[in-house]
Amino acid sequence: MAGSGGRRGALWAIGIVVALIIVAGGGWLFVVHQMKERIIETLGPNGSVEEIDVGFGHVTLSRVRIRGPKDWPASDAMRAERIVLDVDMHSLISKPIHLRSVSVDNYYLSFVRSADGRMRILPGLKESAREADARPDSREREKHAQEEKLIDRVSFERGSMEFYDSSVQNPPYRVMIGDARATVDHLHLPALTERTDLSMTGSIKGPSHTGSVTFGGWMVIATKDSQTRATLRNVDVQSLDPYLLKKAGAKAAVTGGTIDMSVDATVKDYRIHAPGTLTLNHLQISDSGNPLDTFLSIPTKAAIAALKDRKEQIKLDFVLDGDLRDPKFSLSERLSKKLAAGFAKALGVSAEGVARGAGDTVRGIGNALKNLLGQ
Repeated sequence: MAGSGGRRGALWAIGIVVALIIVAGGGWLFVVHQMKERIIETLGPNGSVEEIDVGFGHVTLSRVRIRGPKDWPASDAMRAERIVLDVDMHSLISKPIHLRSVSVDNYYLSFVRSADGRMRILPGLKESAREADARPDSREREKHAQEEKLIDRVSFERGSMEFYDSSVQNPPYRVMIGDARATVDHLHLPALTERTDLSMTGSIKGPSHTGSVTFGGWMVIATKDSQTRATLRNVDVQSLDPYLLKKAGAKAAVTGGTIDMSVDATVKDYRIHAPGTLTLNHLQISDSGNPLDTFLSIPTKAAIAALKDRKEQIKLDFVLDGDLRDPKFSLSERLSKKLAAGFAKALGVSAEGVARGAGDTVRGIGNALKNLLGQ
């Protein structure tokens, strides 16, 4: 009897364990379904994912794509062969929600700077997430959206970044960064009031040289306070043509040379202080014959004359200061003016020489108008 009682007890124990497994399995299936549904909603109408695999502690998204909206210069805002989320399962019940890592592999990412200087990335993603949280049945969703979330690291591997800049020309100028690797460490959502560490490396391929670009430092995303360092090494001058050469329909006057640059930028209370150094190596400029052409705001004719004995290396130091909340403040314009002043000083171009070149420009505009009017 004792033996049979023991066996019944064991069977009861086994039954309870099996029941618990079934209940837990059903709960896990419900969690899996909710996760998948939430991911699809967040990607929004322009997003798609071919496969979502939810394992214990890992969520893997395969062949993710976010198409660019109608006004986007590229067909895709982002695509990735694989995105893996490493979830701290204990945090799902203990809070805050904790992701050990988000790994984005074999990816493409496009950025756009509008004519007024605003940066755009992953268009529509934030709006899609907000709409999902605001649905009639989403009191629990809204609560979830406000919950504290920690992400230790987001990493981007084996990819490329494409930058479209409408602030320098229309259609927007395109800079492709290949072999791009980046990390974002310590994201504290949704407040984003703590320091987040950033780093990025990549290459910029030009007509004759392939240079490198690096960026690193920290930022408090909520306040924009930051301390960062950006560098360019051996980048083809022609890759940055619109930022250096201002022209009116003529062919580029820059025929050779590379750029090295470093900028150490500090932003505090929306004020920026950024000392930097730019070095032009083996710079070569040809005369296009168009008096409207300028290089760093100096008429190309004057620049060529001054460069005859200075083709090896020209080093320019600059400091950028300003209020980022001032709508009239433009980093691109401020940098262009600083570099133009330094370039003129380094070449020893006199004010008279620049004025004479400006006179050629005015005459060139007059001649162009006469030709246009047939006079």
